Amino acid sequence: MCPRDARAPIQYSLSMEPTNKAKLMDGRALAQRVHAAAADKVRKILGATGVTPCLATVLVGSDPASVTYTRMKRKRCLDAGMLPKRIELPLGTTTAQLVDEITKLAEDQSVHGILVQHPVPKPIDKRAAFEAIPIEKDVDGVASATLGRVILGMPAWASCTPAGIMRLLDEYSVELDGVHAMVIGRSPILGRPMASMLINRHATVTLCHSRTRGLPSLVRHADVIIAAVGKPKFVKGGWIKVGAVVIDAGYNEGNVGDVDFDGAIEPASLITPVPGGVGPMTIATLIDQTAEAAAQQVGVEL
Repeated sequence: MCPRDARAPIQYSLSMEPTNKAKLMDGRALAQRVHAAAADKVRKILGATGVTPCLATVLVGSDPASVTYTRMKRKRCLDAGMLPKRIELPLGTTTAQLVDEITKLAEDQSVHGILVQHPVPKPIDKRAAFEAIPIEKDVDGVASATLGRVILGMPAWASCTPAGIMRLLDEYSVELDGVHAMVIGRSPILGRPMASMLINRHATVTLCHSRTRGLPSLVRHADVIIAAVGKPKFVKGGWIKVGAVVIDAGYNEGNVGDVDFDGAIEPASLITPVPGGVGPMTIATLIDQTAEAAAQQVGVEL
């Protein structure tokens, strides 16, 4: 259940020295190609079976950012020729009520992917909600069974942000075999699966977080840095060794990432901008994984 390759790699090696400033890793351009590939898959599925792939987005409450994110995901569905199914539940929805809605979607054969927009409002048990998503429809990679398969290197729909980051690294032909990669952030749907995916590609991985002691000195040894700590400009340019690849998976108020971009662009060889780096790849990966999931469920080989 791994996403298919839509790459046209740029040759790159960590041994190359940067010239003046880091090269920007264009997540928007790659996302456009991934979207185009997903649209081709949707057309093939529709032509072969008459079935249009469908992604259900489940939103609880009316948090402005979550409303915006689900709207963007539905738009990308339509752009790829897929059907978006919109489930919106009021603030005050209980865990049992949310699980009941997800169970209905799990049993609905016209729905091929299920996404529960997170964070969900308290006191909902988000893990209970995630566990209600069957693995074949877990296109956002949040259920424990999915995460376990990712850790073991088994086929699964991996969490979309780390999966999108892996595509970016491959797009720019960043060598991972034997390099020291550092993931800053331990989220179960970002930092931890990210570390596992890098390990499965033979990187030597250090998993850190905001409370790690001596973090700056640890970062200085890293060839590849994935910042996913959720704090604006947390990773300073002075922490980064010359030639390192810097992936900023953060997004904070004011279009600011988790890396001090102005400081990091000098020592780094490659760096993702915010916005325009990781973000577009997250949604593109979601759409592509939904198309792949639909193909598997209706028996179409892509």
